[in-house]
Amino acid sequence: MEFKEREFIPVLLGGDINTYSVARAFYEQYQVKTYIFGKFPTGPSYNSRIIEYQANPKIDTDDYFLMTVNGFAEKYGDKKVILIGCGDSYVALISKHKAELAVNIIAPYIEFDLMNSLQQKDTFYSLCEKHQVDYPGTLIYDPSMGMDFQMDFPFPVILKPSDSISYWEHPFETQNKVYTIKDRKELEQVIQDIYGAGYTDKLIIQDMIPGNDEYMRVLTCYSDKNGKVKMMCLGHVLLEEHTPHGLGNHALIVTEPNTALMEHVKNLLEDLHYIGFSNFDIKYDRRDGKYKFFEINTRQGRSNYYVTGSGFNVAKYIVEEYIYGKEQELETAEEEHLWMVVPKKVAFKYVKDEEMKAKMRRLIREKKMVNPVFMRGDLKPKRFLAMVKTHFSHFVKFKKYYS
Repeated sequence: MEFKEREFIPVLLGGDINTYSVARAFYEQYQVKTYIFGKFPTGPSYNSRIIEYQANPKIDTDDYFLMTVNGFAEKYGDKKVILIGCGDSYVALISKHKAELAVNIIAPYIEFDLMNSLQQKDTFYSLCEKHQVDYPGTLIYDPSMGMDFQMDFPFPVILKPSDSISYWEHPFETQNKVYTIKDRKELEQVIQDIYGAGYTDKLIIQDMIPGNDEYMRVLTCYSDKNGKVKMMCLGHVLLEEHTPHGLGNHALIVTEPNTALMEHVKNLLEDLHYIGFSNFDIKYDRRDGKYKFFEINTRQGRSNYYVTGSGFNVAKYIVEEYIYGKEQELETAEEEHLWMVVPKKVAFKYVKDEEMKAKMRRLIREKKMVNPVFMRGDLKPKRFLAMVKTHFSHFVKFKKYYS
């Protein structure tokens, strides 16, 4: 693989498919090597030819994070260091310590107070009210309420933490990313389990919107340093993961536009004077024909290569603005493209909509399909075998957890 010397170096924090997708975007657009600091020597970025990977379980702690990134920036003092978080905790660290970062580090993020408030789902729903963005029927549960509360929507319901960063800091045996709760008894038990593990923030109890994975959508946006939205890419999610810790992670996306939906989000982001990438999870509610928003992620999502694969390279927006000072026009994805991280047999078995399956077959024939972790030229034997093992593990995972 060939690399070019540039006036910048990408540095990513994390270790999952998010980091590899962003690093691949940097390589494809600028032929640069990306440096990644993650917790463990595993995942798609480990042993990659386009990445220098360093593992340390303390990277998500304040002191070690600052020492590591500032030390790196000092070592490459003649370069601009583009620092990107690929998980909520890493993004929060960058935003929290922006004022302490070395002068040659570029951190395209909003201020910590705004970021922290947006990562609380109850704050996001208040913004939705203001900008006519629909969201599911919701009860914000505070531990002071005990079990003396009522909901104005029926079971089954969805239960999830308002503060996902704090939630994962307090592990317990039955911990799930999201819960589908069948009755009041189960709801009260899960609430007790969560707070018994040490979590102290609020919980979100929501009306369960009917429909399988094919009713889901994902929207990724980029806003420049002036708070103006410059890119919007909407994806139709056809399949999600169903393991307890991976529930809701995207497995298959087809890019498709929706102008009206995107306009509401554009207004919301620009009213906030939001900066950087944002990512929204959405579900179509067939009961009233509305798209309901679940949350905002203050970063690019783990499935961000669906954006790059659709022709909107995520690295380009940061580099062109912060390195080359170019004014960019608003771009929206219009062309269909297929992003998939499961084997084709899994995809065609578990996607139920025949019309969408026909579209998937067409996009595959037209070579408008990508699995981001399998990049031509980046297939060292150890990495390739690890990625193949993960890829085919979806046969077992879907058989066990999909219902």
